[in-house]
This record gives sequence, C-alpha cells and structure tokens, in this order.
Amino acid sequence: MKNKNLKPKSLEYGAFQVVQNCLKIRKSDKIVIITDKAAKKIINAIINEINPITKNFKIFVMEEIGQRPKNGKNPIIFPKFLEEELHNANVSIYAADGFQGELKSFRKPMTLAISNNPNIRHAHMIGITKKIMEQGMSVDYAKVQKLTSKIKKIVDKGRNIRVVSPSGSDFRVELHPKHKWIKCDGIIRKGEWSNLPDGEIFTSPKNVEGIAIIDGVLGDYFTSKYGPLKTHIIWKMEKGRIVEVLCKNKKLLKDFEKYIKQDANANRIGEIAIGTNIGLTKLIGNMLQDEKFPGWHMATGNPYPEKTGAKWDSSAHCDGVILKPTIVVDKKIIMRAGKFII
Repeated sequence: MKNKNLKPKSLEYGAFQVVQNCLKIRKSDKIVIITDKAAKKIINAIINEINPITKNFKIFVMEEIGQRPKNGKNPIIFPKFLEEELHNANVSIYAADGFQGELKSFRKPMTLAISNNPNIRHAHMIGITKKIMEQGMSVDYAKVQKLTSKIKKIVDKGRNIRVVSPSGSDFRVELHPKHKWIKCDGIIRKGEWSNLPDGEIFTSPKNVEGIAIIDGVLGDYFTSKYGPLKTHIIWKMEKGRIVEVLCKNKKLLKDFEKYIKQDANANRIGEIAIGTNIGLTKLIGNMLQDEKFPGWHMATGNPYPEKTGAKWDSSAHCDGVILKPTIVVDKKIIMRAGKFII
C-alpha cells in the first residue's frame, strides 16, 4: 500500500509505513506505545497516522516511569503495570533510545511480555531517529520482501556458511538443523515482534569458528556511545564462543570485554543474520538500521530462543556489522563483496 499524498523519504512517509504497511493497524486494535522524550517527534508522526483509524491507544513515556541514568547504574526497571497493558493489547510500539543496562532491566522483560501474548503485533524501534524514518522506513518493502524470501529458501536448506571480508574476517558457521531462520521483511504478523526498519533473516547457529573483524558498527549501548566504528574490533571464535577480543581502542576493548562476561553465555554467538534492506546505501552508525544493511551481522549473547528455538539464553545481546562480506551457503555464493548476486 502506498500513499501518493505523502512525500517519499520523509518522516511522515516512514510513519505511514509503520502504521499501514508493517503493523496494518485496524479500527478494532488496542494499542500500547512505549517511548521516551527523544522520540517525541517520531511518535507524534505515528500518532497522526493512527488517529484517523482508531483512538484506542495509550502512550507511556519512560522518563515519566523512572529515572534513566546513562552510565548503567540503577537502570530503569520494566514495571508490572506495563506487562499487564501489553497482555491486553494486540498492537504495541517501542520507540526509544537504549541506554547501558536497559537491555536486561527493561527491554528483555518487555519483549518477554510481548512474546507471551499470542495476539500481539509489536514494532520494536530502539534508537529510532528522524533519519532512519526517512531512510530505512521509507524504502520499497515489496522489493525487500521478494529478496528476503529468495534468500530464506537458500539458507533453509543450508548446513554450513562461510564468511570472508576485505578487512580480514574469515569464519565458518555450522547451522543447527532444529533452529529456525526468522524472516523479517517489513510485515509484522499476529503473534510476532520485529525491529523496524526491517529487512533481514536470522537464526541461532550450532557452532562458529574463526575470526570476525567488526568494522561497521556495534549494537546495544555501544551504538550510541561509539557510533560508526573508527577502530576495528576483532572477535576470535572457537566452539561458538568469543575466546579473545582485540581492539586498538582500549576503552572500547575494556567495555566490550566486560560486556561479554556479564553471564555464562554472554560470549556465546547467539545470532547470525543477513541484512536484506536493499533500499539502504550506507551505514549511519545506528544498529537499528545498520543491521538491515545488505550484508552480514552477528551477535554475542541472547539467541532469541522464543523465535529461533535455541535452548539457552543470556542477558546480553550485542550485534556486530561486517562490511563488504562474501557469503557462501554450502557451495552457493549469495553475496560477493557486499553485493547480492542472486
């Protein structure tokens, strides 16, 4: 569905996509919106799209729930009343910045509450900005959906993946036969939640061996703290875990080493993914959009067990984007130097 009256590549068009094309909001929907002060203009644009359809929505601002320190000490706690609101909703939107510590204290309990509601359709927009609404949320999702389906058909049959990159990445992934590949193509269906902007497929691997040179951007709170990486961070992986980290930026190295020690599985590779949003042309230093950039990203920590079927969990989840990868599924090359060839 398109709205010819809206200017393409605009905040308003991105909001239209969220409401009409991704969540497909209806008059009968009961909507919960969780946001913060930083996302006020974006939420206002989304509400402008919702209002003509339904008035049945509630807005909760995180700064009105509790304090949000950026240093990770005493992070805001996900409240019980929001869990109850999400239990009774069938559409929800999270649009807010992500601060250190909030993944464990707020966002993970929130997504667990969402996953426990089989009727909900949830749009997850951590770190959303006006630029992302104008770019990643304003692409032609029909093209994204077509490409994503093609790639999923290939990886569903795959057993092994090899990834190399110009910066020196070279690792092999053994796929788990019982873990699902999750298609995120811009359509959020009943009982599902997805990041917006969309455009990726992901799963949790059985094993990963080799070296990954993270030269794009890091996720979780590292995105807002470090932006586009000026210094590469190197993950040495054995038996599916990061066993050594190297980085010339000593502050980043210290922060990341602490991050992957927060629990027993924080250093375990929980997610491997292929970005399929071919409407994007460059990284912007924000993981919400950059993980959808055509190419490869992978995450240490939480494997999204409720989605992939993995039998383990973690309070950590930090993605890393690799630039210009070549991706080989079994013997089939699907991407060469950052360009899809299927």
